[in-house]
Amino acid sequence: MKTKQTIFFLALAAIFIFASCEKEAGEGGNSSIFGKVYVKDYNLTFTVLNGEYYGMDEEVYIIYGDDLSYSERLRTSYDGTYEFKYLRPGKYTIYAYSDDSTLQSVSGKIPIIKEVEITDKNTDVEVEDIVIFK
Repeated sequence: MKTKQTIFFLALAAIFIFASCEKEAGEGGNSSIFGKVYVKDYNLTFTVLNGEYYGMDEEVYIIYGDDLSYSERLRTSYDGTYEFKYLRPGKYTIYAYSDDSTLQSVSGKIPIIKEVEITDKNTDVEVEDIVIFK
């Protein structure tokens, strides 16, 4: 009887160990998410478009899985590109802040959000342009 109990507990422990080894979205992989931030530059009342361009030095954020706040922040390069590297398969939220063209937000800013999923290892996922107003 003790042998059956021992085998049962060893099997249960093995299941627990393997289940806890499953990795969630985040750093530690060999995939990446990349894209560009595109700026539409308006006057203060958003009635006149002054210009459009890919935004240099714009902040872009990523949230790993179901985290409640951003996991990493970086700035775009001279041509508006960004890249989050060394990610594992999973769901991610990418966002950048835009001026609120409706003038309804108390802070004057709103997040422009893109949902992304990496489904396999060693994958590069391109995100459509994040378009922000300034």
